[in-house]
Amino acid sequence: MSEPLVIVGCGGHGREVFGIVQAINEAYGEPWKVLGFVDDAASDTNLARLERLGAPFLGVVSQLVEMPEETRYVIGIGDPRVRAKVASAIGPHRLPAAPLVHPDATVGPDNRLAEGVVLFPGARVTTDVRLGRHVHLNQNATVGHDSILDDYVQVNPLAAISGDCHIAERVLIGTTAAVLQGLTIGEGATVGAGACVVRSVETGLTVKGVPAR
Repeated sequence: MSEPLVIVGCGGHGREVFGIVQAINEAYGEPWKVLGFVDDAASDTNLARLERLGAPFLGVVSQLVEMPEETRYVIGIGDPRVRAKVASAIGPHRLPAAPLVHPDATVGPDNRLAEGVVLFPGARVTTDVRLGRHVHLNQNATVGHDSILDDYVQVNPLAAISGDCHIAERVLIGTTAAVLQGLTIGEGATVGAGACVVRSVETGLTVKGVPAR
């Protein structure tokens, strides 16, 4: 029996998450039934794109309070800071968040994935990795052994996090960026696209370049 699921956010990232759900359903016998999308700031353009996908728009995020108690949700928003705010707002509705792992993602042994984690196609998680709540690993992103990614981390396509790293809450790792072995990225920091991080990054900083500064 399919579990009801609502996707929060109907922008590009949310519609990509919808594609992940479709791939999961095709591979595993439809474990999810997407009821539709909620969004507090849905544009006419994105609503038209939803219509082309055949996906219902249900209204604003507070509509979740009216959903059956067995409903689960996933946040389809790419910005980790916004994702954290949305998760906090959803909290009082007491609906559990669904973890989604695309069939073309790889999850090795002894890993821990919290609620709301989304692994896009080609994402790779090796061994003894901990992914916190609402962590998103985008297409072909990799996380090495014994690393910890705290809540709401966003890892963009083709980024590589080496082993024994600690990526704190609400960090954004940009497209094709690399974080070398054993480093810490402080809470709310941003690693720019294409950067190579060779030393730990303090809380709230933005670094870019090779080596990242």
